[in-house]
Amino acid sequence: MALSNLVKTIQNIMRKDTGVDGDAQRISQLTWMLFLKIYDDKEKEYELLDSAYKSPIPEKLRWRNWAVEDTGITGDELVEFINEKLFPGLKNMSWQRGDDPRAFIVKEIFQDSYNYMKSGTLMRQVINVIDNEIDFNNSTQTHIFNDIYEKILKDLQSAGNAGEYYTPRAVTQFIVEMVNPQLGDKILDPACGTGGFLIDSLEHVRSKQVQTPEEEKLLQNSIYGTEKKPLPHMLVMTNLILHGIEAPINVQRGNSLANSVRDITQKDRVDVVVTNPPFGGIEQEMIKKGFPTQYQTSETADLFLILIIELLKNGGKAGIVLPDGSLTGDGVKARIREKLLTSCNLHTIVRLPNSVFAPYATVATNLLFFTKGELTKEVWYYEHTLPEGQKSYSKTKTIKVEEFEPIKKWWNNRAESEISWKVSFETLKGSNFDLDIKNPNRKEEIIEHSSVELILKLKDSFAESQRLLKEIENEL
Repeated sequence: MALSNLVKTIQNIMRKDTGVDGDAQRISQLTWMLFLKIYDDKEKEYELLDSAYKSPIPEKLRWRNWAVEDTGITGDELVEFINEKLFPGLKNMSWQRGDDPRAFIVKEIFQDSYNYMKSGTLMRQVINVIDNEIDFNNSTQTHIFNDIYEKILKDLQSAGNAGEYYTPRAVTQFIVEMVNPQLGDKILDPACGTGGFLIDSLEHVRSKQVQTPEEEKLLQNSIYGTEKKPLPHMLVMTNLILHGIEAPINVQRGNSLANSVRDITQKDRVDVVVTNPPFGGIEQEMIKKGFPTQYQTSETADLFLILIIELLKNGGKAGIVLPDGSLTGDGVKARIREKLLTSCNLHTIVRLPNSVFAPYATVATNLLFFTKGELTKEVWYYEHTLPEGQKSYSKTKTIKVEEFEPIKKWWNNRAESEISWKVSFETLKGSNFDLDIKNPNRKEEIIEHSSVELILKLKDSFAESQRLLKEIENEL
């Protein structure tokens, strides 16, 4: 069955179930089912490689013993099994540090998973489609989850809540390639979402430097991440397992900002940070108090910038996505930028078009690249432009990997042009460390917006006004 038909078939079955309400629940339901199928297929591989392999999942709860069509249960019996045995059994798996970390991963994923489907008959139909149509150990089908994964993310975009944790693949690949993590580097995404940066980092190092089982083990133990919300956390864990990390125990669920930066020690620091932190959010007072007084702010992205600086080792490198709002502004914002420029070498800012994250956000964004422990002498800017003839990005016309090729060619042979320029540290210091530098080499042009773009801009403007009012209200 073709991928588009497979996903559509599953969604159509779920829509008939009265217990599943909306895209988010359908995606969550599909994800835990896919996880158990993937895990079972991976266990078949482990069993072939190790005759002594023992599954951490209790025997009766393993996918192969209740889900496969030949022996699978259905109807009320299936619903009762899922609700009364499967979920309680997986959520309450005993795990102590030092035990098989695979058990911890299963337990962690099911802590915040739920069965929304009420019809055991419909659930059986979904299970049969997943079990019969996909074999994750089949070399010709191993790409299928990546395709399903992309489809899930597009559905999340349609649901209107993916902007918090989804970054276009072209952007994650470019950032990782330019930061160029090495084997042995401790690589972190403190707001990892569905795991785009971690997967690309894993593949980047693996393809270039890993040649032995020992090097593969070192790589797997070098991938770190944190995600606040349960659904993207489940997706990143599933995708990492499919990409060869048997137990991604270093990817945790939680809020990276909740830990005081004052408590960060050398053992917590990392060699590489690649991330797209949430922006536009307002953090609570107790989160702000975990930061030094001069850097306390409610703006999520600004707090993440301070956190990232503190988490990097000297010589550590970062590639991050930040909105225009973090590049300008007085007070705390200016002090945070001063900290960045004086404790790190902010060598490159790539300015992206407003619509890169369309349709769920049209805020202007930037890619910042810096190295900790070196003073910034000058910042190079590169203005990424839309493909010729295209007015904006959209859900159907997304940013493509090949669009970054001109920037890659420019990267090691930098020269000023109509789309690239540099600004000295002294100039930035004189402007209160304002980094929102417009392109001085581009001729002014009249920008025409479609009615849809104007409506989106108005919505963003209203949302920003509401956020500022809320922040003022909280301060008062």
